[in-house]
Amino acid sequence: MGKWKHRILFELTTNDVMRFNELKRSIPGITQKMLTAQLRELEHHDIVIRKVYAQIPPKVEYSMTEYGNSLQPLLAAMHDWGSKHAEHLKQIEKNAALEQNNA
Repeated sequence: MGKWKHRILFELTTNDVMRFNELKRSIPGITQKMLTAQLRELEHHDIVIRKVYAQIPPKVEYSMTEYGNSLQPLLAAMHDWGSKHAEHLKQIEKNAALEQNNA
């Protein structure tokens, strides 16, 4: 799936519609080139819709397709697990610090 797709999909499922720069700002570390490539791939696979408005400056919005929305339960479960995992790691670090202080 790639390093960035799950973040892109999570942002789009939680925000309904996002412009390119909104997406870029919401995903620290992703380059414009990488975001463009990942969005094109997701669009090609009918997971994301790209809507272009004929105006100046150009306005482009991204959202999930109906098919893409079928990923929502999976993405929510991954997010929940990730949050629990982060807490678990904090607890491990806390326990290790306590053990080190008691030694």
